[in-house]
Amino acid sequence: MNKKLILAEKPSVGRDIARVLKCTTKGEGSIEGNEYIVTWAMGHLVELAAPEKYNERYKSWNLDDLPIMPDKMQLEVISRTSKQFHSVKKLLLRKDVSEIIIATDAGREGELVARWIINKVKVNKPVKRLWISSVTDKAISDGFKNLKDGRLYENLYNSALARAESDWLVGINATRALTTKYNAQLSCGRVQTPTLNLVASRQTEIRSFVPKDFSEIKLSAGGVTFTWQNEKTKETRIFDKEKCDALMNKLKNSREGKILMAEFKEKSVFSPLLYDLTELQRDANRLFNLSAKETLSITQRLYENHKVLTYPRTDSRYIPNDIVPTIKDRLNAINTGEYSSYVRELMGRPITAQKHFVDDAKISDHHAIIPTEEKVRLGNLSEMEEKIFDLVAKRFLAVLYPPHKYKQLSLTFEVDGEFFTASGKVTLSPGWKKIYQGENILEE
Repeated sequence: MNKKLILAEKPSVGRDIARVLKCTTKGEGSIEGNEYIVTWAMGHLVELAAPEKYNERYKSWNLDDLPIMPDKMQLEVISRTSKQFHSVKKLLLRKDVSEIIIATDAGREGELVARWIINKVKVNKPVKRLWISSVTDKAISDGFKNLKDGRLYENLYNSALARAESDWLVGINATRALTTKYNAQLSCGRVQTPTLNLVASRQTEIRSFVPKDFSEIKLSAGGVTFTWQNEKTKETRIFDKEKCDALMNKLKNSREGKILMAEFKEKSVFSPLLYDLTELQRDANRLFNLSAKETLSITQRLYENHKVLTYPRTDSRYIPNDIVPTIKDRLNAINTGEYSSYVRELMGRPITAQKHFVDDAKISDHHAIIPTEEKVRLGNLSEMEEKIFDLVAKRFLAVLYPPHKYKQLSLTFEVDGEFFTASGKVTLSPGWKKIYQGENILEE
């Protein structure tokens, strides 16, 4: 009987897939069942070959040898995980394996992990793709019912390959050039060096910043505080002390003025967009002082180990239309603790696809980070895992709530030819802001 070989990225995900597909016989780096064999890559098993693989002389770093530009990039097995590579190779070449199912992370890097292994083994068998955004039992089961043709993801692999090869070419050549020219251990990379430049430039701006004192003139009338505003520039800060003193002398004996404008406007504000990885890392740093790497690691555990969040490496802040029918299941999954009252309120009304958070056109590989259908058990999460989950869960609840509505009043007051402004707002309906009551969590 022919079997299908499933190639996962990590042992933990491989074991989850094996359990769902009822594969129980443990082998060397694999788990086998009647129809499927599940194996895994343990991250990358194959990488681009080092320069000395092309020519022995490249073992020594010499400026005269640069640039190193291979006609065709070669792959080599990573030594520390070579045992697993050879286990996977043996399975790929088994005569009873008729099909390969790529089940690495559903993204550009995951595609590269699998394709490099397949290419290194030089196996030519039909390829299918498991493309899922969470690793719950339901997501895995549904994913295997809807496997994709592997050829649909060849351009994704090509883009990953182009990035990897450009990283190699820039990193190898620029690092060797700098190190040999300046006789110092220097490093240069396609991404790291421009990023370092951005950080260094910003630090230079901060160090060279010279603070300036400024003044503002306030006026109180009828229980309202007005702020002086330049009629032409609309600026309220006064950096010229003499100008400020002159204005104060002009105004200090004034006893009356007149309202030039009083304007009421009703406004509606939708909730902030759902989280992509960058926005989640930004908020986690601002609120909890977590580094980007720490936030990714925590979110990855919530996705992979606890299975309560969807795939974290996403650049989208929207969900597709086909996720909308699953929203109530996801609400049921977070129906616990402080979320319960909000979930009950949402479950009592129809949930429809709203353009401010549902948009197929704004999704590339993956949709925004949202809760899965897996029931969350907050007691099983660490303190930081719970905090990151809380950010995502509340943002998910918030987009489902109505807009925040308020009435804004703007006043312009004139005194002796000078203009003062004041504004205020009255909440008409809290809407999504109800979820964040008492929390200083959102940037205004």
